Amino acid sequence: MAETVGSLADKISIIQLKIFHMREQLQRKDASDEHKASCQARLDVMAVQLKDLEEELSQLVSDVISGRTRLKVYRQFKMYNDPRYRAKTAQ
Repeated sequence: MAETVGSLADKISIIQLKIFHMREQLQRKDASDEHKASCQARLDVMAVQLKDLEEELSQLVSDVISGRTRLKVYRQFKMYNDPRYRAKTAQ
């Protein structure tokens, strides 16, 4: 399983923000008809993307609840800013 509940929720929130701001573009008084048509075309694509993500999240949650899928917990192993992973330098 490539997606997690968190990653899907993150993608959904990002696409929602994009939709919000693209709708704002449609409301602009100074926007040309060409610009508005382009924004509407993008909104149409984003609506499909949002629907797909929501369906994927619903399916994942359903699979977890039914026991068909188990969520894995991946621990993060960050190495940056950790002095244990820096090479010793001669002083």
